[in-house]
Amino acid sequence: MIDRSHPLPIGRQCQLLRLARSTAYYQPRPFSDTTLALMRRIDELHLQYPFAGARMLRDLLRHEGHAIGRRQVVTLMRRMGITAIYRMPRTSQRHPAHRIYPYLLRQLTITRPNHVWAADITYIPMQRGFVYLCAILDWASRRVLAWRLSNTLTTDFCVEAVQEAISQHGPPEIFNTDQGCQFTSQEFTGLLQAHGIQISMDGIGRWRDNVFVERLWRSLKYEEVYLHAMRLSPTLSRGWDAT
Repeated sequence: MIDRSHPLPIGRQCQLLRLARSTAYYQPRPFSDTTLALMRRIDELHLQYPFAGARMLRDLLRHEGHAIGRRQVVTLMRRMGITAIYRMPRTSQRHPAHRIYPYLLRQLTITRPNHVWAADITYIPMQRGFVYLCAILDWASRRVLAWRLSNTLTTDFCVEAVQEAISQHGPPEIFNTDQGCQFTSQEFTGLLQAHGIQISMDGIGRWRDNVFVERLWRSLKYEEVYLHAMRLSPTLSRGWDAT
């Protein structure tokens, strides 16, 4: 939003946009090696103990010799986009623009490709830094139809993955996701509705509703990511290389 080449001073632009001037001059700093190591270990522990919250993860990390507090664990979990899996009370109403759709796969027999697709996002530790991976999976064949990488938890890279999958394989009958804001956004659900796809969403904290994608993440991380130091390829959204 800030145009540094504009004749209007940056301070005045910030004032008009109601932004602090420090926002315009802020330069992002890379995460320290210690923080990246903690994030990777939290990711590993989350796969092993998906029910573990910030307090339990803090205790596990302290038992391994890491000096860390609950608030730091909460911050890192939020940055990684992971939460403990457990049944939670529904104490708040979502924004009207983010409609939650019912889960359509219960008691449904899935025997053919393009009947049901699923999508999810996971955290991927890299040799330097980290990225988020979105994958589109066909439930019948267990095939990954498309995927995208991003260094931010936005909606655009999820939409791009779905668009590629549809262009190469045609639209499915049902598309299942969790209730993450990327998947409940109008941009994402509107794309599915434009292709006549029925939208299905997991219940809160019910990882079994999307169990095949969760199994994909576990296989990917234990069989590839955790065994190799990964570095980004020149095109971030298309792939990675192992070093």
